[in-house]
Amino acid sequence: MKIVKIALLCTIGAFATSCVSKKQYDQAKIDYASCLERNVDKDRTIATLQERNKALEEQIKLVNRQNDALQQNLADCMVTGKSGNANINKLIGQINESNAYIKKLTEARAKNDSLNLVLSNKLKRSLDNLNDNDVNVQVQKGVVFISLSDNMLYKSGSYEVLPSAEVVLAKVAKIINDYKDYDVQVQGFADNDQFKSSTSCIRDNWDLSVMRATSVVKLLQTKFDVDPARMLAGGHGEYQPKVPNDSPTNKAINRRTEIIILPKLDQFMDLMNQKIAD
Repeated sequence: MKIVKIALLCTIGAFATSCVSKKQYDQAKIDYASCLERNVDKDRTIATLQERNKALEEQIKLVNRQNDALQQNLADCMVTGKSGNANINKLIGQINESNAYIKKLTEARAKNDSLNLVLSNKLKRSLDNLNDNDVNVQVQKGVVFISLSDNMLYKSGSYEVLPSAEVVLAKVAKIINDYKDYDVQVQGFADNDQFKSSTSCIRDNWDLSVMRATSVVKLLQTKFDVDPARMLAGGHGEYQPKVPNDSPTNKAINRRTEIIILPKLDQFMDLMNQKIAD
């Protein structure tokens, strides 16, 4: 712009110092003014373009930042996706392990239920000729219960097994010995009548129920060769009645000894330990 101004000034000076007409001089002044105006317009245009360029640069920076953020989000999504897939695969593996474990338990339970049904049927056939009031065989939740009345097993107030009861116990013992994978619990129960005896070792119904259960266990062991390691004796006294102790009939029902035949607990513990180990 300075070069233009100098050139115009030189031109004006030349016209001023030379013999030019006034008309030519006036035209030169007009051209100069026009040139100045165009230069001002150009300066404005340059300033406007510079502002637009600055704004565009800011916009580019913003877009670049947004793009960087999107790239990071994409990378995070890819990592999350891989982690999610890994978690899903791990979960699927755990579900498969659980399904396999459930299958083992289901198969074990089905086998146990089948064996219990056979065992129960054998017991019922073996004890079929006995009074239903004295012997009752049931299968409940995979466990065989043989309920024997105290009237059949013992004299009143005594824990010694009657010789006549040995016939029943012999049949039960045969079934127990045929199913060696089962454990045996013998549990004594009493009514709520106060126990009276001159025998010092028996103080109450709880003692009596335990002693009666122990007598049955010892007889199964010594006379019928049931493995003592498979057996457990216990007593509940009057505290687990089948029916309310409100009549002589109900009290007779509550005075009982139960022989419970159930799968060995260690078989299920093995399954549980295997699950924990997995």
